[in-house]
Amino acid sequence: MQKSRFILPNAFTSMNFLLGVFAICWATGLFSNFTTLDPYRMSAYFVVLCVLLDKLDGFAARLVNASSEFGAQFDSLADLIAFGLAPAFLLLFSYLHFAKEWSSKNLVLLLVVFSVYVLTAAIRLAKYNAVDSELLSDYFSGLPSTFAGAINVVFLSYFIHKGGFNEDISTGLLFLPVFIMLLTGILMVSPLFLPKIQVRKNKLFNAFQFVMIFLTYILGFMFISPTVPFIHEFLIALMLGYVIIGFGHGLYRRESILKKQ
Repeated sequence: MQKSRFILPNAFTSMNFLLGVFAICWATGLFSNFTTLDPYRMSAYFVVLCVLLDKLDGFAARLVNASSEFGAQFDSLADLIAFGLAPAFLLLFSYLHFAKEWSSKNLVLLLVVFSVYVLTAAIRLAKYNAVDSELLSDYFSGLPSTFAGAINVVFLSYFIHKGGFNEDISTGLLFLPVFIMLLTGILMVSPLFLPKIQVRKNKLFNAFQFVMIFLTYILGFMFISPTVPFIHEFLIALMLGYVIIGFGHGLYRRESILKKQ
């Protein structure tokens, strides 16, 4: 009976793991012969679902008192698939499909950014388990892999949706998704601090957080629908606002944060 309480949190982690695997399958075109759905939007959607479900395993573990070292390691492995490998595969195969000539000329760059992003995601997750989870309670050290993955897939989906790979698009703009992936990869292992989303003393701020989280979940689950307007724009603005303001706050409070470690 005691072991049965671990089923719920590990079920959520298993779901995230499989969604990440299926996101890679969509990105590589594995399902293209079986459906007419846009594989790149579906891949992005599966990663977004992983983002929305990411905290449920930890919440479930605390709810039934089933936290364990196995759960922490399994969660990191699922995160690496969903927020490390899946976004990188989506970027690579999107370029190989939509910008074949550009990709052939810049294949080395694509592979370097692919490698850097996946490697930094792995380092970020290993560092969190080994060090940061015990030292920091109110801040993330570096950009969480969850946000890095979300930023990349949502922006890339927006880029595709807005015709970013059209032949008449500026060649310089084709570097933008690649640059964003490289930047988020570097931010994951950066020494910057980002405040965690949690309950604060300010009730008005807590209400604002709740509304933003609620809207994010609603629009996140609706992300697959091409008819709902401004989903990409809202999610991008929300994530960028959190990252820019959050890192700015972390820089301002850096000395006090370091003293608490």
